Amino acid sequence: MVQSQTDIAVIGAGPQALTLVTHILQKKAKLRDRIQVFDPSGTWMTQWQQQFAAQEIQELRSPAVHHPDPNAHALRTFAEGRYDELHPPYDRPGTGLFQEFCDTVVQRWQLQNQVVPAAVTRLEPLQKKPSRFRLTLSTGDTVLARRVVLAAGGGQPYLPDWAKQIRAIHPPERLCHASQIRLPALSSLAGETVLIVGSGLTSGHLAVGAVKRGANVVMMARRTFQEKIFDAEPGWLGPKYLKGFHAEPDMQARWQMVQEARNGGSLTPAMMTRLRKLQRQGHITFYEQCQVADAQWKGDTWKVCCDNHAAHDCIAHQPIHRIWLATGTTLDIRSHPLLADGWEQHPIATINGLPVLDKHLRWPGCELFLMGPWAALRVGPVARNLFGGKLACDRIVPALTKASLSFATAHTP
Repeated sequence: MVQSQTDIAVIGAGPQALTLVTHILQKKAKLRDRIQVFDPSGTWMTQWQQQFAAQEIQELRSPAVHHPDPNAHALRTFAEGRYDELHPPYDRPGTGLFQEFCDTVVQRWQLQNQVVPAAVTRLEPLQKKPSRFRLTLSTGDTVLARRVVLAAGGGQPYLPDWAKQIRAIHPPERLCHASQIRLPALSSLAGETVLIVGSGLTSGHLAVGAVKRGANVVMMARRTFQEKIFDAEPGWLGPKYLKGFHAEPDMQARWQMVQEARNGGSLTPAMMTRLRKLQRQGHITFYEQCQVADAQWKGDTWKVCCDNHAAHDCIAHQPIHRIWLATGTTLDIRSHPLLADGWEQHPIATINGLPVLDKHLRWPGCELFLMGPWAALRVGPVARNLFGGKLACDRIVPALTKASLSFATAHTP
């Protein structure tokens, strides 16, 4: 086992981590050799690529100005001559275009060798050295770091109660959370009926993929399927709504604002148009205002009963071959596998699973910073999105590049 040292350790190598590192180097280029990024893949954006490939996602939901480079216009410049890969509205980039652009960002900022091919399995604040952390890696090596940024997701797949209560032994592929599904690995679903539970964009991608492979699809949501361009209203991408959000001192009220802004899942207009066309062709049936009440495995198919018998009793008489749960993730910082030691040494206030960080997205009491969905009470409803990464950088980067904002001298509002 080897023990090394670094100044800034970044856990995760996805879009938000890449955004963070480019923005740090823009402010203070000499920090390049003092940053180490840790990801099992050893390369940038690998998990992101795998997730998009697994659901055969063809285009991003974010506009062309949201990406990891500090220059907001860099992606549009890169796309010159490829404008057919920028989709209306807001020039949303195609998946391939965006990945190629991110590859050029990595090259331009000379970050090809910045990612250590290892997972962080434990993160310990050191009591005798309050400004140090010990990271234990999947390789068995350890790293001492002065500052740490957690830029990986960490949410756990959400399973409805009825799914947790199923005791019958069934083939695992017949009941899957969306995070487990790899569409390219499914060569044919001909003759099968697939029930997809959930109303977000993931449900749409899975439905299109299932129909493409010959399945009939039932899309079930506990409410009416909603159509929105972005996860949250465009006003959350600027001061229109964020000004009021940041002026709200009550974190419980902020949490409520985040929930109302995201309002569960939604489908883009383009996806809704595609699904309605498949509905007219007889490939998709929508079950709205409906939830699964019970699912029983009958040896080769599921018998599913829903809670709205008056409208949807027919599903109980329809054999279901597969159930796919596009039910998202649940966030609870208290159960994050890497934060148990930090929690014990530096207890932190939480609101419904989200941590109350200081204004620099720092865990009170130490130099640990959190990005992505964990920063929602400070950043707002778009915290987990590409633009949320930029908003997080506006808070984290000054604390990493200015000595006056280090934990020893900073004041939490």
